[in-house]
Amino acid sequence: MTANTIFSFATTDLILEIPTATQNQANFHFQSFSHPTSGYQAYLNELCLGAVLPWLREDFTPQAKVWPNTTALSSFWELVSGTAITLDATRLILVLSETIDLSELRVPQEWVDLPNWAGDYYLAVQVDPDEGYVRVWGYCTHAQLKNKGNYDASDRTYVVDASDIVTDISVLAVVWEFCADEATRYAIPEIPTLPQAQAQNLIARLANPEIINPRLAIPFQLWGGLIAHGGWRQSLYERRLGLPEQRSVIEWLQSSVSDIACAIGWGRLNLQLSAAGAKSAEQRQPGVTLSRQLAIAGQSYELSITPQGEPDAPYWRFELRNAIVGAFIPGGFKLRLLTEDLQPFPNNEDIATTAVEQLYVEVALEPQEGIVWEIEPLPENYDREILKF
Repeated sequence: MTANTIFSFATTDLILEIPTATQNQANFHFQSFSHPTSGYQAYLNELCLGAVLPWLREDFTPQAKVWPNTTALSSFWELVSGTAITLDATRLILVLSETIDLSELRVPQEWVDLPNWAGDYYLAVQVDPDEGYVRVWGYCTHAQLKNKGNYDASDRTYVVDASDIVTDISVLAVVWEFCADEATRYAIPEIPTLPQAQAQNLIARLANPEIINPRLAIPFQLWGGLIAHGGWRQSLYERRLGLPEQRSVIEWLQSSVSDIACAIGWGRLNLQLSAAGAKSAEQRQPGVTLSRQLAIAGQSYELSITPQGEPDAPYWRFELRNAIVGAFIPGGFKLRLLTEDLQPFPNNEDIATTAVEQLYVEVALEPQEGIVWEIEPLPENYDREILKF
């Protein structure tokens, strides 16, 4: 039993105290949303996460962590309630409510029907902010939601009766430890990626903060195709807050990296770049490159973006290196660039067939064109982003 556990309610529920630091932090973050409704939704989710995550780390695995990363949470909570947590290879979705009626579990469709959002287990959590605790009262699998849940089109949720979920929360730890091979997922179709022009039109429309619940404003196929793309989800969140462009590489190079980009690890490196054979200080030109530290398969790597060519005909070099000087990138790694709507183009990837010092892709881009980078194996805490040039 963890330090922030108050007691087990009845014999099956688990009551967890909301840490004071979490309550203070959630109150502070309340302002980082476009409308009081989404702000309160985020407030409840933050309280839930602050109480449940320490319990998962102590009773399940110390490696339990938010998916895709904590920095991305605001862009999720602005749009839909719920939080994903990874327990090693297992994904758990926290599904919360304030109601004292525990007769059913209601799960937003996004957490069920988007393949890259769906979980293995869905944890039912009642949040009581006034009393300072959360009650974890049951769980079910993704397959149970799809097989036994009823879809409610009015609020786009899957509703499963309490009699059809496991209400003894102690069972979850046993299942997680001893039934790792249990089939938890129901096969769901991929959501088609939207054309770029359509996505930009939807973002412009849904950026209006007077649309209090944008997830219900357009058909789910369009909505799902939009927010399943991490870059478009972030862009919609930032536009709803009235923020300027946060991922302009040109602005990062000319002035400074935005706070949002700094929070996910981007930074500037000032370099002295010299032409081959330069003989005087006058021939040496100061330069700036952008870099981001990544953790991949237990090792540290650095992704850098450096402008190349002449000012009137620039191109860009994306380069991946091992963070340890002299260390190599293992065979099988891939560095790939895609268009904003995730389409490949000629010479868009570099593959390490054997261990190599670096992988790089060079690309010429039009002003305001967006690019998406990907690496295989997937970096820890990876959330797809769109970089503007």
